[in-house]
Amino acid sequence: MIDLYTWPTPNGHKVHIMLEETGLPYRVIPINIGEGDQFDPEFLKISPNNKMPAIVDQESADGKPYSLFESGAILIYLAEKTGKFMPKDVRGCYDVIQWLMFQMGGVGPMLGQVHHFRRYAPETIPYAIDRYTNEGKRLYGVVNKRLEGRDYVCDKYSIADMAIFPWMRLHEGQEIDIGQFPNVKKWLARIEKRPAVKRGLAVLKESRQEGPMSDKAKELLFGKSQYQAR
Repeated sequence: MIDLYTWPTPNGHKVHIMLEETGLPYRVIPINIGEGDQFDPEFLKISPNNKMPAIVDQESADGKPYSLFESGAILIYLAEKTGKFMPKDVRGCYDVIQWLMFQMGGVGPMLGQVHHFRRYAPETIPYAIDRYTNEGKRLYGVVNKRLEGRDYVCDKYSIADMAIFPWMRLHEGQEIDIGQFPNVKKWLARIEKRPAVKRGLAVLKESRQEGPMSDKAKELLFGKSQYQAR
């Protein structure tokens, strides 16, 4: 059994999708980041960087519970545990890993900044909006070019697709015209049709707050609470 500490965000959805795709049994433990659950001392024992998702594998290879944080590391771990969605040959394996790192180091951080400065920043800062939106568009362009003549980011559907997909499916909120990236548009539609993806996106969906973020949530996520030493 996998204990999954998560919330319905793009990084959470990566792991939701992987667990659904592999069929591993898992139990959801909500970490409501708008209420400050990420700062709970018990959660910090599992995820010292106070970020979700995190997992505890109650049936790890050595028979002892094993905790893991960072969504990219979790995807690799689950791929190795199940032998799924990661090629076994060296070239294929590192092809997937490099695109996973592309998401971890570029797509997630940059598109996260697009969301922040467009939706949550206390003041409008045109330079920041333009800088991160333009970088976001550049990254969409990289993926669009990669998908020329391909159904998936690598030779087969893999954890690289699972990592990039939850971020780029939010193109409307990022105010990025997906019509400029036709290969990405078709790829998104292709992945969205997968039954496991639909189930993964539904995890804790009813808990997702609609409408403007509360002042409490903004303070917890972007204010002094976020930067306290723990």
